[in-house]
Amino acid sequence: MDLGPTGPRAKPYKGATLKTVGRLFFVNARGADTWCTATAVKSANRSAVMTAAHCVRMGSSPGNTNTAMVFVPAYNKGKQPYGAFAVRSAATPRTWENDSVNDMSALVVDADKKGRELTDVVGGQPISFDRAVGGTVTALGYSATRPQLGEELLRCVGRTKREHGTQMIPCDLTGGASGGPWLADFDATTGKGKGVLVSVNASLDSLEPTKMYGEVLRSTAKKVYDKAQQS
Repeated sequence: MDLGPTGPRAKPYKGATLKTVGRLFFVNARGADTWCTATAVKSANRSAVMTAAHCVRMGSSPGNTNTAMVFVPAYNKGKQPYGAFAVRSAATPRTWENDSVNDMSALVVDADKKGRELTDVVGGQPISFDRAVGGTVTALGYSATRPQLGEELLRCVGRTKREHGTQMIPCDLTGGASGGPWLADFDATTGKGKGVLVSVNASLDSLEPTKMYGEVLRSTAKKVYDKAQQS
């Protein structure tokens, strides 16, 4: 997948290794190998991962579900420094399955080959619901743009703003970055700070994007997350 040159806002992430953020490999409903981005989050079962709902299934089309999903935390240029975790189940909002609304999902992954749960290996980002829109966030993702082509983590930094019923930051990450985290209280240069997950990359404003949209995580998102962390 080559979606053209990397835009001016998307920069290679150079801070401390983000063990929790990784590439999510899968076979889509059309049978093609592709990927999104996802994040290990703190959870009761130590196995929950947040991503976009469209990385799991097509909107308004419950039957078109992706398969063979595998989460590789801290993926970089073919390396899997913390192994790979097969996705066991996925929770998406009914509003996404029926009406293409609420583009977020919570996955549950199996233990690794050594029997270790995901967040015991890489940790988990805290997640916040009903956080006020308007703060600075770092959006991260394995964008399918040149020269990285999904092999390196890219980031945008911007101030969130309400728009079209969701929230938006100025950003030109594209396909492959879908599902990547929006982290608040995080230093994109050093990788320091709590890195509270407040949304995920959901959609763009155009084929040559200047804006990235993400859901405001409210009660529906909390229900999806709770379903995953309790399974």
